[in-house]
Amino acid sequence: MAKPRDEMLTISQVIEEIRIPRATFYQWRACNKGPKSIKLPNGSVRIRRSELDRWLTSLEEAA
Repeated sequence: MAKPRDEMLTISQVIEEIRIPRATFYQWRACNKGPKSIKLPNGSVRIRRSELDRWLTSLEEAA
């Protein structure tokens, strides 16, 4: 059975899910404090679902 592909989330989807302002996401990204992201050749940014989940889990453990 084939492994399902990791969902690629847009910034809009991520900020809606974790309920933060877009500016906060970009600040975190600039400081390497947010989830790892992928910049596509067309300039769009995507975040893998697995990376967002991993990042959120790391925050839980640190708290």
